[in-house]
Amino acid sequence: MPKLKKHRGTAKRIKITNNKLVLRLRAGNKHFNQKKSAARKRATAVEATVRGKISKKLKQALGV
Repeated sequence: MPKLKKHRGTAKRIKITNNKLVLRLRAGNKHFNQKKSAARKRATAVEATVRGKISKKLKQALGV
């Protein structure tokens, strides 16, 4: 049986902590930032945790 490969697209977008929490980036932080307020940019700079069944599927895609 061959080794399972992790999904490389998912691996580039999420991070798994030591406590097995799944972190993702928030949307709306890459471009058109000049017209956004500083508070809005700071809010999108913080990573969000993924919970529920979606986090289970993401862990499965990464082989955790």
